[in-house]
Amino acid sequence: MNVPQKPGLLLHVYPSFATGGAQVRFAEVVNGFGRRWRHMVIAMDGDLSFRDRLDPSLDLTFPAFDARRNDTIAMISRCRSLLRRVAPDLLVTTNWGAIEWAIARIGLDLPHVHIEDGLGPDELYGQFSRRVWTRRLVLRRSTVVVPSHGLARMAREDWHVSSSRLRLIPNGVDTIKFSPSGRRPGGVLVIGTVAALRPEKNIGRLLHAFQIVRAQIDARLIIAGDGPERPGLEALAARLGISVDVRFTGHLTRPETVFAGFDIFAISSDTEQMPLSVLEAMASGLPIVATNTGDIRLMVAPENLPFV
Repeated sequence: MNVPQKPGLLLHVYPSFATGGAQVRFAEVVNGFGRRWRHMVIAMDGDLSFRDRLDPSLDLTFPAFDARRNDTIAMISRCRSLLRRVAPDLLVTTNWGAIEWAIARIGLDLPHVHIEDGLGPDELYGQFSRRVWTRRLVLRRSTVVVPSHGLARMAREDWHVSSSRLRLIPNGVDTIKFSPSGRRPGGVLVIGTVAALRPEKNIGRLLHAFQIVRAQIDARLIIAGDGPERPGLEALAARLGISVDVRFTGHLTRPETVFAGFDIFAISSDTEQMPLSVLEAMASGLPIVATNTGDIRLMVAPENLPFV
């Protein structure tokens, strides 16, 4: 009797599985594949809050893992032990926060894909040499996937990833989910952003800019998303005297629903690569005001370049 073969098992490791661009992309991909693969997801900080965005019909598990980082050698040993126990067909690690797993798989004859979405805020002004050398040594036999031209150049020139192992895969969005704004001429101008409220997103910069705009025209600012910076940002809006015209939506299960209410999309980040939020705003037909970071200048239409 022929026994049906189980779908292959993919083990995904994230520094965090809270809401973010990497997690949104993951959901789109695995939801699209359905049950053609089995998946395990590990979050190194224990935050699995994004799991609610995944199709409940998926063959998906979240194995318990002790991610204490007080001892690097012990951490790598625990990673290696779990890899041997679950025996995945492919290990997929995302960003520097999952690098111990890339180290642990060495010598296990386990295929490995490493995804880099960008450097953290601690490397905003330059890479740490220890991390550069670690990537050079650990990722030599791995497939490395990046979403931006800037990261692809960094991977080639700094991490010495060979062209045969480097994949530049630009981000994308399901345009069916988005529709152009129905703003009436002469109405109150609505400026919006969609972001995790973390330091590198620099929403404080956006609040200061909005204060200037609000002094000249009737406008509103919508900040869609949540995160550790929210209390401080709300306090800053109050100090700037604009809190009555600024709305914090908090966490959104379906952030794509807010774009139709914007007239302008703003992104004020210190660091980005190929931000999904910009693609979503473009799919919604919005003009974009942005900091000049990552691939944003390459993404927007020529008419939009003066606003980068």
